[in-house]
Amino acid sequence: MTPVAAAWRTSVDTGVARQQRAAGTGTFRSPRSPHLGGDNRMTQRHKFARHALVATASLGALALAMVAHDAAAQTADTSAAPQDDNATEVGEIVVTGFRASLQNALNIKRNEAGVVDAISAEDIADFPDTNLAESIQRIPGVSIDRDAGEGRSITVRGLSSEFTRTRINGIEAQATTSATDSSGGVNRGRGFDFNVFASELFNNITVRKTASAEVEEGSLGATVDLKTSRPFDKPGFQGAISGQYGYNDLSENWDPRFAGLISNTWADGQLGALFSIAYSEKESLEEGFSSVRWGPANADNGFLNTSILPNPAGTYHPRIPRYGSLEHGQKRLGATLSFQARPDNGPTLFTFDALYSKLDSTRSENFLQAWSLSRNASQGGKPEVEIVDYEIDPNTGEMIYAELDNMDIRSEQRFDVLETEFTQLTFGVEHEFSDKFRFNGLVGRADSQFGNPTQVSAIIDRQNVDGYTIDFRDDRNLPLIGYGFDVTDPAQWSIVGPTGAQPRSELRSSSNFQDNVYSTAEANLVYDLNDWLTLKAGVSWKKFESSSRSFARLNNGAPELPAGVSLADVTNMLEDFGKNLDLPAGSATSWVRPDLGALDGVWNYSCNCDTGVSGGDFRLLGLNENISTFGGWRDVSEEDTGAYVQADWNTTIGSIPFRGNVGVRQVETEVNALGYSNVGGVATPTTGENEYEDTLPSLNVSLEPFEDLIVRFGAAKVMARPPVGSLIPVFGLSAFDAANRTASLGNVALDPYRAKTYDLSVEYYFAPEALLSFAYFYKDISTYVQTTQQTLTYAQLTALNPVAFPAAPNRPVGEEYVFSTPTNTPGGPLKGFEISYQQTFTFLPGLFANLGAQLNYTHVESEIDYCTDSSCRVFVTEDLVNLSPNAWNATLYYDDGKFNARVSAAYRDAYYQSVPGSNGGSNGIPYQGKTETTTIDASASYNLTENLSVTLEGLNLTDEENRQNHGDLDGPRDSTYVYHHTGRQVFVGARYRF
Repeated sequence: MTPVAAAWRTSVDTGVARQQRAAGTGTFRSPRSPHLGGDNRMTQRHKFARHALVATASLGALALAMVAHDAAAQTADTSAAPQDDNATEVGEIVVTGFRASLQNALNIKRNEAGVVDAISAEDIADFPDTNLAESIQRIPGVSIDRDAGEGRSITVRGLSSEFTRTRINGIEAQATTSATDSSGGVNRGRGFDFNVFASELFNNITVRKTASAEVEEGSLGATVDLKTSRPFDKPGFQGAISGQYGYNDLSENWDPRFAGLISNTWADGQLGALFSIAYSEKESLEEGFSSVRWGPANADNGFLNTSILPNPAGTYHPRIPRYGSLEHGQKRLGATLSFQARPDNGPTLFTFDALYSKLDSTRSENFLQAWSLSRNASQGGKPEVEIVDYEIDPNTGEMIYAELDNMDIRSEQRFDVLETEFTQLTFGVEHEFSDKFRFNGLVGRADSQFGNPTQVSAIIDRQNVDGYTIDFRDDRNLPLIGYGFDVTDPAQWSIVGPTGAQPRSELRSSSNFQDNVYSTAEANLVYDLNDWLTLKAGVSWKKFESSSRSFARLNNGAPELPAGVSLADVTNMLEDFGKNLDLPAGSATSWVRPDLGALDGVWNYSCNCDTGVSGGDFRLLGLNENISTFGGWRDVSEEDTGAYVQADWNTTIGSIPFRGNVGVRQVETEVNALGYSNVGGVATPTTGENEYEDTLPSLNVSLEPFEDLIVRFGAAKVMARPPVGSLIPVFGLSAFDAANRTASLGNVALDPYRAKTYDLSVEYYFAPEALLSFAYFYKDISTYVQTTQQTLTYAQLTALNPVAFPAAPNRPVGEEYVFSTPTNTPGGPLKGFEISYQQTFTFLPGLFANLGAQLNYTHVESEIDYCTDSSCRVFVTEDLVNLSPNAWNATLYYDDGKFNARVSAAYRDAYYQSVPGSNGGSNGIPYQGKTETTTIDASASYNLTENLSVTLEGLNLTDEENRQNHGDLDGPRDSTYVYHHTGRQVFVGARYRF
């Protein structure tokens, strides 16, 4: 059976799973969990109904397309190319604005040999959306993750941003920042953060879903090409300026957004220069409930009276139930500069591009929370808590109501300063030696520097509270919480110093930094062997450098307040919590919180010094002073050397147009990694190196058996390099007397992810501005990277790695440790299909002829064996993390050249974020995930004159909640982990072109 034929089987067994199923061993579970977006243990009838609905919609679209094709056939020439970036002429039809953007994207897609999708600017400095990720999500197979309501990262065909390469002006780049919402953190991986950039800086996005030898390796999912504007794109003088004000209905703030571009060419088109700039501000608010996962009642030594529960191991409670309000401030500045020269209008073209972006953000988190349920006896936690009353859901085991005594309540404020500075310089040369022989070369450097110079958190307490209640019975996402005291009275709170009762109040201070640099050089030769066959060859060199640093305050205990200073002097009130959140009646909407500014005035914690006050050493310490920070110090260097040969053809088989390319790429990767391990209480450098080679053949074929009908096939071997954080060869070991003993070891010797990919697509360009397409894809992922765990005695750890775990007299050789390490494991198949339909309804009468639609649907399935021990003897088979089985996008638009309006909806199925997840129990392996989302955006513009237009845009019009869940793979539990919202955003503005 061929690989493509095998992909159509209802089940595909791979790796260890295949072997153990054959042997009848191992632990197996359904490939789909029942917790992600309802009952996913779907019956065959339900599956048939869902696919029948998709097929019916596709056939309906095809029928409409055929009618439209007949109506348009007399007047249209679908092969016409665009005149420029903002006007496309097809026969007698001239389109501008959004319709021109769509048509230009179709032209790019149609003329490629492989499977490609694109988004083009509507005009200079006028991208169709306010955020790059939100534009890309309209491409079939692409879904996005949002950060504080704004698109941040993408998933392509079920593969997360870790598997997707992003290039800017031809060289690979990595933009890094930290989340400004409650659901993410600092990006220390390979993913690209699109929210670093203003969309106005770019004029084209191309998503390459199939591989070719001439495109550098490093992607299992797709290669995303971002292109900034250049002066030769539109010769002559060009200019545009735009301004907007945005309003958020939750934060109730008005925020500005400006952009401008100026470009010109001189000396009869021999010289050109372009400069663009974009600036925006944003003040947003995020509010909701979170639980920091759920844990079994018998964990952390259990409750004071755990025995009253009928099944403590199968009863789950929120670990840190809390309501939170997060305030975000953001300023983003971006600029591009481009020079081009073609001396004497001759055979040589020089291009210099510079891109700069600076994203400055602040985040203030305010939480009212109960901490006892996440702590053990040594921390004064759950064993002190007495269950007074409770109710348990018999189907899920969730404690949906509880009255508890001896609870510790905390009010926390955390403040972060987040800074990202991105700089990229590229220089390219193109030269024609003759009509048949050409050269192009490129050198460049992309530097992304992220800093979190300020991260400070203060906590005040109310200990041993009786009568605390939490009630999920009316709403599983927004419980009614009773705190047992007046949370708005400063006199009810206290700051307990380092020598006080456990748990003591805390003052934490730290800083983190991440620097990623890509340096690239490449050279390519192109030779037209004849009028239908072109030979290509090239070499490339690339170096990726990732550096992380972190500092932390020595002591997290809060000092005592000086004499004469009361708690009321260093606190303030959070007011009006829960707007538009539909909180249960009786919920706390105000509470006392620490005032970080006032506390700094009292303790001077921002001084980075020793204050001389007991517990008041506020120095941010490095490796030489505090080994507890060594985990945040790491350096990884990857040097990649590659070469390729490729043949492109454009001919006919009989009368059938036949295009494509075939080639092979050879690449060698050298890895050097440095981290710091705790050896006898001393932070000790630990280094490692690795080297691996890959031979990556690829084939892309395109046939046009009938006019306007294109059939494409692609096959390739691909690879993606392993997670950066997994390569650090450091080891860790918990204290010998710790309640939960753990050990860990990094793995610089990891091999990359590897896969064989196959793509088959059919595209029908049935009318001007129209497309109906179907694409099937199959990826056989042979090598996957995951962190495995197993329980080993200390003697076994010593035998495994005597350097990391030397024999020690204070560690009994028979005591057990949970040992974790990144490991190459078998992967599994990933398969799916995409259906896309796009058309302007020019066959309709009157004004309706300016209506159009852009629709796509993607279905993806995967089978990955998640190992629960290092040898993968026990595992679960589930979907890839970040993979949504179903996703769709729909845009309805109207564009008559003067008035332009559109509304877009994007749906993404629920997906896993971690398998296995944290805080498991005896009922099954846990997962952490995110439930399904549907976001709706809209925009409109009206041309008052030929040069002046007014605009109106709305984002997240339904105020879609971010809900994350935590549950067990073999049980029905679907517990709320995060339930937050960020409000609706509306922009009004104007744009002038000159």
